[in-house]
Amino acid sequence: MLKGLEPVKQRPGMYTRTDNPLHILQEVIDNAADEALAGFGKKIKLTLHTDGSVSVEDDGRGIPFGLHPEEKAPVVELVFTRLHAGGKFDKGNGGAYSFSGGLHGVGVSVTNALATRLEVTVHRDGEVATLAFSGGDVVEPLARRAMVAGDRKQGTTVRVWPDAKYFDSPHLPMGELVHLLRSKAVLMPGVSVTLTNEKTKDVQQWQYKGGLKDYLEQTLTADAVIPLLEGEGYADKHSDTFSEGEGAAWCLAFTEQGAPMRESYVNLIPTTAGGTHESGLRDGLFQAVKSFIELHALLPKGVKLMPDDVFARASFVLSAKVLDPQFQGQVKEKLNSRDAVRLVSGFVKPAMELWLNAHVEFGKKLAELAIKAAQIRQKAGQKVEKRKGSGVAVLPGKLTDCESRDIADNEVFLVEGDSAGGSAKMGRDKATQAVLPLRGKVLNTWEVDRDRLFANNEVHDISVAIGVDPHGPEDTPDLSGLRYGKICILSDADVDGSHIQVLLLTLFFKHFPKLIEAGHVHIALPPLFRVDVPARGKKPAAKVYALDEGELNAILDKAAKEGVAREKCQISRFKGLGEMNAEQLWETTLNPDTRRLLPVQVSSLDAAASAHIFGQLMGKGEAAARRELMELHGDAVEVDI
Repeated sequence: MLKGLEPVKQRPGMYTRTDNPLHILQEVIDNAADEALAGFGKKIKLTLHTDGSVSVEDDGRGIPFGLHPEEKAPVVELVFTRLHAGGKFDKGNGGAYSFSGGLHGVGVSVTNALATRLEVTVHRDGEVATLAFSGGDVVEPLARRAMVAGDRKQGTTVRVWPDAKYFDSPHLPMGELVHLLRSKAVLMPGVSVTLTNEKTKDVQQWQYKGGLKDYLEQTLTADAVIPLLEGEGYADKHSDTFSEGEGAAWCLAFTEQGAPMRESYVNLIPTTAGGTHESGLRDGLFQAVKSFIELHALLPKGVKLMPDDVFARASFVLSAKVLDPQFQGQVKEKLNSRDAVRLVSGFVKPAMELWLNAHVEFGKKLAELAIKAAQIRQKAGQKVEKRKGSGVAVLPGKLTDCESRDIADNEVFLVEGDSAGGSAKMGRDKATQAVLPLRGKVLNTWEVDRDRLFANNEVHDISVAIGVDPHGPEDTPDLSGLRYGKICILSDADVDGSHIQVLLLTLFFKHFPKLIEAGHVHIALPPLFRVDVPARGKKPAAKVYALDEGELNAILDKAAKEGVAREKCQISRFKGLGEMNAEQLWETTLNPDTRRLLPVQVSSLDAAASAHIFGQLMGKGEAAARRELMELHGDAVEVDI
């Protein structure tokens, strides 16, 4: 059992980026920014010292240095030495922070673990407290003295000496650091951010009065086609769906050339890999532009508009506020919160519609850009069509096709059963998602000759719908006829569903290996449970989906921690996809922004091993080997009765 900060030292890459020390410093900067976000600080100063250390100073409330009632240690010491200890878990219940970027309680303790020395000075309640650490351990215990003339009233200063052995390079990337500090100033108009370099005597200071618009104007490389669009929207206390204060501010620009400039933040944390808040901006913008185009009848015949056509020439800065954000990983580069799509989209769409209809000329210019992008995309899609030749097979009657012909966007769902197929047809995005319902169990094709495959209707329909002929691992099949970029197996979350999954994977592994190799085959993961959590505190009631028992228990445990007893949570179990209505199926399994989709891969080293396992499981003459397998590993199976 690893104690204290040992896990961080052994596996630093799990907690931070290890190419250079910037991310461990960002943890300290984010804490200072959270104080400003909460309205308690107006200044953040970062100093690069000549001895290689870096200090971050703020004028926030100062980290408390009294004894923690349960741990009997100073609070400030716990903040820097304990993983998962933090002041930001208690959202909206009289806690110290409503909105914050810190949410794992891991941040500065990682900074401390990966530093040869770390010094903390806190000014608070008429006292000055200091303590120092080395490699995460206290080397100078907490010392307190009364404030004297010349001391500042409140705030925290953290000085860090990053330990070079944990990083590929000990040097800070100055461009990234400047960008990070500048963005904090942009997102908090009125807060001044200063960078001082003691070696070069350089001092840079940023303070933006105009916020996002100023920043985007200064950063754009090309001229905008229409004036910059600025907007914001936040939920008030009467909102049924979101907590008070949740929402977003954004600024959009549209250019005809050059690479778009795109930056997004959640509670001031830069989300360099985007996430669901960006999807919400895209969705809101698309809906607004689409309804404007329909209102003014601007769409030429035969042109089908897609979200990326509107978004292709957009540059933006987006700053979202989410009460309890879920990030992908500790580095927080991507937001995963499902509700953020609706949150941002709900504010962007009406604001954009209002602006477009108040500025019709600019609206038409924007529509023209989107239509042009759609026409270019459709032409590219048609070129692929023509390469098919004249002998195109007639598509199966059960296939409900999508409207788009661009395989980069198209997806086909192979769905178990007609009833689930019906829900999928109603819930899907008609533009890019096709549905092919399969009747009952698919044929086990492991020992079927390729020439005899088409004797089976289901296999014939799958092959024709996909547009690729069966082939072997050594063949070079013609993939130019491929009709969908993603082929998704969608079966019930029960034992029968798993069996159908295995039968379809057998078909693709044996007879369409190049589709797996090229990354086209995926498995959709529908949830097994739905939990209705009642309203708690400032948090509104929520519908949460769980893939399995483990996730269900995690959801119930989280609700219990927030003060909702397990018995008050309503749990529904989906026996199959057919029990879900179209909206639930879309939200959990079909919507690209919120679903879970597993890509199917076989590495070259494992191809032989995989073939052996498939042979054991699916081969007709392998009963003895299967019995041995079951006797050896039967106790490891989780039986769903």
